[in-house]
Amino acid sequence: MDGMTGRLRRAEVWLAGAFVIAMVAMIFTGGAARLMRTPINATIDFATCFFAWATFLSADVAWRRNRLTALRLVPDRLPPAARWRLDLANHAVVLAILGYGVVAGSWLAWISRTRTFQGMPEISYSWVTAALPVGCALMILTTLGKIRDHWRARPRAQT
Repeated sequence: MDGMTGRLRRAEVWLAGAFVIAMVAMIFTGGAARLMRTPINATIDFATCFFAWATFLSADVAWRRNRLTALRLVPDRLPPAARWRLDLANHAVVLAILGYGVVAGSWLAWISRTRTFQGMPEISYSWVTAALPVGCALMILTTLGKIRDHWRARPRAQT
């Protein structure tokens, strides 16, 4: 990993892990507090926020590391040039879906800015919904890198 991109990727992995740990801690704390008959309502709200951020950051980490489920039965039976084109088309579809996620997620974050958490009326729910456009934007960067690498590895018959 190089420079700024490497630092961003390492921070993303660290943040995703921290959000998972924080989510589990909030759920445990909320359960323990309820068991002691002193419920803390905000724990569920915090856990929801941490879950959203952990999900989208982890999705980008998994996408970057090729750890998402993939069905390669048909593509692996194609000739190299056809497989290359199909993979490029798949990346284009992924880019379109992620672009929609950025636009729709930004709109959702904007319209939910006045909505607040039940247990924390002073904090906007946009902190949760912002995970979608941010996560999709990070996945767009990852996908563009995959397209760049894919283009460089094109079969010689394509050049």
